[in-house]
Amino acid sequence: MPERLEDGTTAYAEAVVAKDIVAGPLVRAACQRHLADLERGPDRGLFWDLAAAERAIGFFRDVLTVEVELPGDDGGIVSKAVPFVLQPWQAFIVGSLFGWKNAHGFRRFRRGYCEIGKGNGKSPLAAGIGHYMCSANGKLRAEIYSAATDRDQAAILFRDAVAMWERSRALKRRLEPSGLNPVWQLTHTKSGSFFKPISSEKKGKSGIRPYCALIDEVHEHRDNSVIEMLRAGTKGNQEALIFEITNSGFDRKSVCWQEHEYSTKVVTGVIENDAWFTFICSLDEGDDPFADEDCWVKANPNLGISIQKPFIREQVQEAVGMPSKDGLVRRLHFCVWTESETAAIPRRIWEACQGEVDPDELTDRGVPCFGGLDLSRTRDLTAFTLTWVLEAKRDAWRFASRTWFWTPADTLVDRARIDRAPYDLWAKQGHMEPVPGNRVSYRWVASALASLCARYDPLQIGCDQYGLENLGDQLDDIGVTLPCVVHPQGFRRRVVGEKDDGPAGAEDVALWMPDSINKLEAALLETRIVVDPNPVMTMCAAGVVFEQNRTGHRMFDKDKATSRIDGMVSLAMSIGVATIGETGVNLDQFLANPIMVI
Repeated sequence: MPERLEDGTTAYAEAVVAKDIVAGPLVRAACQRHLADLERGPDRGLFWDLAAAERAIGFFRDVLTVEVELPGDDGGIVSKAVPFVLQPWQAFIVGSLFGWKNAHGFRRFRRGYCEIGKGNGKSPLAAGIGHYMCSANGKLRAEIYSAATDRDQAAILFRDAVAMWERSRALKRRLEPSGLNPVWQLTHTKSGSFFKPISSEKKGKSGIRPYCALIDEVHEHRDNSVIEMLRAGTKGNQEALIFEITNSGFDRKSVCWQEHEYSTKVVTGVIENDAWFTFICSLDEGDDPFADEDCWVKANPNLGISIQKPFIREQVQEAVGMPSKDGLVRRLHFCVWTESETAAIPRRIWEACQGEVDPDELTDRGVPCFGGLDLSRTRDLTAFTLTWVLEAKRDAWRFASRTWFWTPADTLVDRARIDRAPYDLWAKQGHMEPVPGNRVSYRWVASALASLCARYDPLQIGCDQYGLENLGDQLDDIGVTLPCVVHPQGFRRRVVGEKDDGPAGAEDVALWMPDSINKLEAALLETRIVVDPNPVMTMCAAGVVFEQNRTGHRMFDKDKATSRIDGMVSLAMSIGVATIGETGVNLDQFLANPIMVI
């Protein structure tokens, strides 16, 4: 009587659905999909080949090894190669990829997308799949690629594959290396198959015909050129597999976000695609990984094995103490898609400063008000911020702020699509004002500013030099004078009080964007500012990325920003002009001698 096979793939799915194993919502969805297909898949021509699933899982255990760190006899740590026994979640992935078949008897899944926290062994898992496809799957002349946008990235996963080959007697017998230190190809001479790294930089790549393509760190890919190159080469192979592994990203315009979104829709049943496998680790809504360690395993299924709690705990402690690290830790270790690479302004800090601001009430009370104006170049947003100084106290200024946005009406829908932001909805809700035409007219801005300033009477308005002369001409035409000062962008300074006939005196101070940013950041961190809720402003805050010069001063980096940040620029400038007297210049004296009036 043949030995009965244990179904580790289905056992994992059942345990997750029963909540015996803690997993996030999209992993639960993947397990529910597996169990549902066991019941209803035959109606679509799908069937579960348990023997094929267990054969692939057994290959890892019997042929491959992984390197682990273990306590040594002398109290130190030693590295040791041990059999690659797949963890239940890994067995679920491997079993699903190789166990499910379609009506023609071919493997069901031709695409696989796996998004998992850093340090959970994605690369060794992918390397093992590559070895199985190359030497144990019975395919003649199989082309196996470790793929990325550049050679260095492509080589990272392949180095794991080479290390496995070096440690495995079975693989050493099967595969011949090309190259030495580094090995650049492993060839299965019996079948004519090979395993090698490849990148979009490679010339003459149009002739490749991948049987298996392992795409590493998709969140770092600049475009979809690698994926499309490989996908085009698989069209003649019914069992070709493209397997993507990645951490979560931050750019919602990226190819990784597109793959993430599509995979999410497939696994949740919004889109039906029986050839697409999804395994996305994520937290449940309401989970706070900075406060609750119990949710960590949802993003880190190898917790306690290849990645340890003390290490993650250290990362969390650093992120709490250094807000600029907040987004990085959430993205890499908790599978949270952050709005920018380094989360210059973490969402939790921004949300803590949200509150209703009534400009009319503040003005009626005589609270002094200062402005910041970021003029659009062509199709950008024009942002105007007014900031009221609730308390002018050294190192403890308190503010209330509100921002108005104008944007071209004729290009609103197109830019909403390009920027992946619901501008049309926000316009209907009154959060931004569409301006007729395909650009924001300075005549329109001049009229709008005149109306707002007549009502709220700002003492100073910090402005970018760009477009200021043109705006001044429009203000002259309608007979309006505004107290505008040039607030330099970048790392340039403008000294207040500098005379034409000599250098600035010791008492002079500078308007300087790094200083304005520092003051804004401090006010946000210490919740000394109330920002009127506006989804456009929240988008701007979420997209901020800092550029740092050699002396450690920071500036907004518009080129790397993941969304429009015009509102944050205008807010920072308003804080800058409001606090210019903080370092020694008497505020009343400064306001009596503005830098420039137009």
